[in-house]
Amino acid sequence: MLLLFLTFFGSLALLLVSARLFTGAAERIGLALGLSSFMVGVIIVGVGTSLPELITGLFSVSQGVSQIVSGNVLGANVSNLLLILGVSTVFSVLRPVYLGEAYIAIDLHFLVGSAFVLGVVMFDGVVGRVEGLCLLAVYGVYVAYLLKEGSSGQKGETRTSIAPRDLLLVALSAVGIYFGAEWTVNSLQGLAMGLGVPTAIVAVTILALGTTLPELVVSIGAARQGKASLAVGNILGSCIFNALVVVGAGAVYGTVKVTPELTGFALPFAVGASLLFYLLVQDRRISSWEGMLFLVMYGLFVLKVSGLA
Repeated sequence: MLLLFLTFFGSLALLLVSARLFTGAAERIGLALGLSSFMVGVIIVGVGTSLPELITGLFSVSQGVSQIVSGNVLGANVSNLLLILGVSTVFSVLRPVYLGEAYIAIDLHFLVGSAFVLGVVMFDGVVGRVEGLCLLAVYGVYVAYLLKEGSSGQKGETRTSIAPRDLLLVALSAVGIYFGAEWTVNSLQGLAMGLGVPTAIVAVTILALGTTLPELVVSIGAARQGKASLAVGNILGSCIFNALVVVGAGAVYGTVKVTPELTGFALPFAVGASLLFYLLVQDRRISSWEGMLFLVMYGLFVLKVSGLA
């Protein structure tokens, strides 16, 4: 069992580090091509931060364990909204955390919308190809809206030459992402068998927490620097990407299954957490008390979904 845990965390670390390197190199290439900083942030960085969930999901579908997709997405979104935002708020040097940026207002509405759509397509336990295409179409609307509202008045940056090092880094990190995702899925299946629990439960707890750990570290650092609102915007965008693109791409590639263990508790909890967050931040701020409430709710989620409470 120890070997299974070591293999899982080792492959997950390879996946996460490769995704970080890929995102950084792709960001520099985008700026060198003359894309605006806003477009690079929305498209390249936004997608890059969720690459582990996306590639892991596609591998899960190809290996016939698509419940990993649904479990990882639901667990990651709950972790983003409750654990990471809760910690960011509690550790922030500025209290309460004010959410004044326009893009956060856009994200808030799409957060609830994506959670609702995800609940609808997952409710019957199966996400088919047509439903997957609908999810991807909704994300296309979201990106188009972001670019329209946020890039007005921004011009492309001055073009510079693309560094060969960045091209090499993109290629090598892509290989790392591929093998990291494959080994993560394989070791996760072995871990579930060894623990004697459904694969979906391991995905919604251990895998989801593992894939969101980098965001947790970055958010704590931003909170301590008084930039917690920036972390909130990135987290909300990640939740929307997970709900619409990770599940949508997996469903288009092959049917995504949502097991009864997920539809019975994790799915309604994730939708409810999105709605609760939306309602609590209507005043455009998150207090430390609300942050502590999020942490308590995340603890309850982990205990319930793992059968410990």
